[in-house]
Amino acid sequence: MKKKLVSMLLVSCMAVTMLAGCGDTIEVPVTPDSTEPVTTVTGDEGNGGEEVAVDPLAFAAGTELRMATGYNSAATGIVFDSETIAKVNKVTVDEDAIREQMEADGKTEEEIAAAIEEAKQEAYSGLTITLADGNTYMAGDLKPTWVEVQNRLGMTFTSVYQGNSAAKEFDYWKEQLDQVDMVSGTATKLNEFGETGAIVNIAEYLDLMPNFRAYLEANPIVRLSITGNVDTGAIYFSPYFDGVDDIERMPLMRTDWVVALLDGEGEFTADACNNTKPAAYQPYMPLSGSVDIEVVSLDGTSVETITKNYDAAGNIVQLMNDAGTLSGVEAVNMLRNYIDVAYDGYYGTTRSNLFVGQNAAWDADELVALLRCVVANPQTLNGTDSVQGVFSREDANNQRRVDMFRFCGTLFGVRGLESRQDYLYVGTDGQLHDARQEEETYEALLRMYDMVKEGLISEAFVNSQSESTKSYLENDNGFMHYDYNQTQTIYNEQGVLDADAGERYMAVMVPVARWYDGTNADGVYMRFTESWRSVKTDGWGISAAGVEGNQDKLYAALKLIDYAYSAEGTILMSYGPDAFIKTNSDGSYVTFSFNGVEMPEISDATRAELWEKASGNYTNYARQFLGSTLSFMKSQAFEYQCTTAAGREGAGYISTAIGLGTIHHPELGLAENSWYTSVPATLPTTTADNDLINSYTDLATNFSSAKGDDKINVLVNIIVSGNGGAVAGFGSPSEAVATVADTYNGRQYLTILNTAWEEDQDFYASLGN
Repeated sequence: MKKKLVSMLLVSCMAVTMLAGCGDTIEVPVTPDSTEPVTTVTGDEGNGGEEVAVDPLAFAAGTELRMATGYNSAATGIVFDSETIAKVNKVTVDEDAIREQMEADGKTEEEIAAAIEEAKQEAYSGLTITLADGNTYMAGDLKPTWVEVQNRLGMTFTSVYQGNSAAKEFDYWKEQLDQVDMVSGTATKLNEFGETGAIVNIAEYLDLMPNFRAYLEANPIVRLSITGNVDTGAIYFSPYFDGVDDIERMPLMRTDWVVALLDGEGEFTADACNNTKPAAYQPYMPLSGSVDIEVVSLDGTSVETITKNYDAAGNIVQLMNDAGTLSGVEAVNMLRNYIDVAYDGYYGTTRSNLFVGQNAAWDADELVALLRCVVANPQTLNGTDSVQGVFSREDANNQRRVDMFRFCGTLFGVRGLESRQDYLYVGTDGQLHDARQEEETYEALLRMYDMVKEGLISEAFVNSQSESTKSYLENDNGFMHYDYNQTQTIYNEQGVLDADAGERYMAVMVPVARWYDGTNADGVYMRFTESWRSVKTDGWGISAAGVEGNQDKLYAALKLIDYAYSAEGTILMSYGPDAFIKTNSDGSYVTFSFNGVEMPEISDATRAELWEKASGNYTNYARQFLGSTLSFMKSQAFEYQCTTAAGREGAGYISTAIGLGTIHHPELGLAENSWYTSVPATLPTTTADNDLINSYTDLATNFSSAKGDDKINVLVNIIVSGNGGAVAGFGSPSEAVATVADTYNGRQYLTILNTAWEEDQDFYASLGN
């Protein structure tokens, strides 16, 4: 049963005029959550002058859509896979034993693979799973979200998804697109094939899609990001948002350790400690003068200005460097005294609030000072003689190691290191710039290398060894990293951290840095995050060959896309069906305020099941069991409810700061100051452009963010070793820029994209005409 939404997700309206038969047309308003017919026709002789509702995307009930769509694996398609159900039932197949026996018998790899698959089919046969909606499912059954879409809209779905990434899935089907109706793909591939006519141009049908059109009109950068051809305005895929217009990654710390070191009356004492290493890191912040910073008041109700007084206190890094080797106790007391003097007693004896409070104002130098204190005081913090400072989610995984240079950009005011597209950002001149071709990028990375030399970044990261957030936290051996809040603070309630003993791992405020946004030639000291949710680079397209000659299929696919961008559709694609949502006695949703909008609460059974089946990981639960958050527009409201108390507290501080304007971020529109314009996730490059860009292989292979032992990212290498590692040409910042710009064809790459960016803006301006 459809529940009444307490608050609308989308508030803009439009009017749609359609001509039906030979009757007169009446222009009627269409709200973005409308799933009802959008046209009222009167005066038709066949209906006696009565009003008749006409759905412009009407299709035959039961129209089948063949879906080659999913997120990234067989477990995250629209149907249940046998492995997921077997895992829930704790049924396993000993693949190693089968392989060992068959290898001993001299069997081929193909025979071994076939035998393992046969054993799985036998072991998994008949297994079922019962979810919080009370329904029982088997492998191959549609997941609850897609059952509900069928029920609400009237089409049927058949999954032909091969369980690949978007790029590989499209590659699998690109020569046989007549076998599918909708297909996953990267924006680049879908645009490329769309230009050949292989993918349907959705823009031709926007007048029939009120919800989707309203969303694009309200979010210019989204429209620019999905425009495949600026001459025609073509759109070849429905965009995917893993949350939108909200912060993505943030710093996370063992906040209890900060409290242990910095808070309290008198001096810090410890029975044992280590010494700091010889100083390598040099000051980033000023040595003299003062810097005024806007912070949120401790109670979260207002904005106040505090001053970092370097004339009175000095720069903490310089003070420590001048003092030479310090004991851990001496380092802590030096930092305590600095905080008291630099902030004129503002933080009182709760000095930890400089880093972990709602009114935090920390910067890179203060963090380095804190890290020196942490790594020199393991005896106090974990009872051993060593502890690691900054780590990544998986220190041996290139896909996670790149978060270290993303954090670097946030620390030292460097744009483009956390871009929505490659390493690009929009400068104050309105042009695209590439962080890989800016000297300040490499200067900041070398600051991180100085931190490595002091032992402030984890040994496992430096040596690419298999340590993870979980292992660091369960062994009390890691202090902080930069990542997503919900999935990483989950360890507060998984028995990894001892909450009863006060152990807490939570998000902390974005740091203060000097950013050159064009408003001051000397830069502006402020908080800014480039980690801002917008369009992902994958989406779902409609196969022209699949729906050719079949309007029912075409309209059913268009209807699915349009519905997904309605308020009702967004709830379904985020939460799953109503059975997973908490309701009042009258059937309406129980709601809570999320970013100023009333959003549904998940049911108690859903919450319990999420922990039971997915260990509290919302994203895994939604994709693997509900079939939601696979594409389209995902609200973060569900995820927020699944976040631990510590996770909600830290994220709440950041959310309050964003709301009160003390954290700046890119805008999903064409900002008056172009520096604040979010880079579109894709640009309307031509096939010839793409061929040329694809020929610049060094740009891709040497700056990869993908998972794999064979993947290289020079930016990570510079953090670890101070140069490009095995890749030549990165000995100094100026040499690195020249290598990328000239040897790697970065200059030509940027010229191509700037041309596309200018065309994109011209196209958008033309829409207003």
